[in-house]
Amino acid sequence: MFRVIARAQMREGFEAEAMEAAKREQAVHQQLEQGELMTACCFKWERNVFVYYECVNRPLEPEELLLSMAPFLEDWPGHSAPRKWIPMIDVFHFNEPASYEHWLRKETVDRRVGRVAHLKPDMAASYIYFHYQLQEERAFHGPKYEIIAMHENLLFGYQEFPTVVEEPLLPGRLSTTGTPADWNDSRMDLHFQPWEDGHLYFKPIEQLFAYYDESSKKGA
Repeated sequence: MFRVIARAQMREGFEAEAMEAAKREQAVHQQLEQGELMTACCFKWERNVFVYYECVNRPLEPEELLLSMAPFLEDWPGHSAPRKWIPMIDVFHFNEPASYEHWLRKETVDRRVGRVAHLKPDMAASYIYFHYQLQEERAFHGPKYEIIAMHENLLFGYQEFPTVVEEPLLPGRLSTTGTPADWNDSRMDLHFQPWEDGHLYFKPIEQLFAYYDESSKKGA
C-alpha cells in the first residue's frame, strides 16, 4: 500500500472547468475498478487542488488519475520538464498501512475531509521535529487514517469520520521518549500563522470527490 498526496494550482479563469473535469474524471473510476486504488479523494481551496489516494500495487502519478484536468492547471517550475502536480511530503500520521487487509475500512465512513493551514516558515522544522517524535515513539494513539502533508509552509490534512483509533501494527522507528508528556507543552499554537479572522490551525476545504473501492465489501 502506498499513500500519495499532491498539490496543483488551477489556471486563473479556468477554475470552473478544472473542478468539473475532476468530478467527471473516469480514470480514477477505472483504477478503482481494477483494484489499483483503495481510496481516492480530491479537494480544493482557492485555486489550489489537493489529491489524497491509496495505491494497492504501485504508486500512481496524479497525472494518471486526473488526465482531463491537465489543460486547466498551471505548470510548476523546478524540473527539466514542467509539472502539473507537486508531491507533498508526509510530515505526520498516527498509523500506516501494514498490509492491504490491515488498511481496509471495517465500518462505513460517513465523511472524508480535507483541511489546510499555514505554518510560520521559521517554525516548520520545529513542527516536523515534534510530530516525528510523536509518530515514531508511538507516544499516544490517534485516528488511524489521518495524515498531514506539507509543501513549502502549507499543510494539507486528510481525515475520516467517524474516527478509528488503533495501535499501529508496524513498530516505531525511534526508541527515545522525547515527546512531551503533556502535548500542550509542544506549543503548537506558536507554530501556525493565524487566518485573517484570527483562527489558528486547520480549516476544512471543499471536496470535489471522494471514492472508496466498494469491491472489498469491507467498509465505506
